[in-house]
Amino acid sequence: MPTYAELKAQAEALLRQAEEMRQQERAGVIAELRAKMAEYGITAEELASGARGRRRASRTKGEPKYRGPNGETWSGGPGRKPEWVRQILAAGGDLEQYRIAR
Repeated sequence: MPTYAELKAQAEALLRQAEEMRQQERAGVIAELRAKMAEYGITAEELASGARGRRRASRTKGEPKYRGPNGETWSGGPGRKPEWVRQILAAGGDLEQYRIAR
């Protein structure tokens, strides 16, 4: 019957062997993944973002069209208006006074 030390040495040898096999298989898996990504036009960014089969348009902030009294800017885009814009409009002000000249 093997001793504890012998069994431990065998276990460590098996773990080393398993790690070597994992590394060898890993290279093949990476090659397969790269081939599939190329075949389907999948990017690393899509994988990182968790996108599922569809590409999302990147959302970038638009160029600012308005500059507020304290230097704040707003693109004038859809969605909720900034507080400074709401205050100007609520006071009956003209937003065109704050338009950035181009």
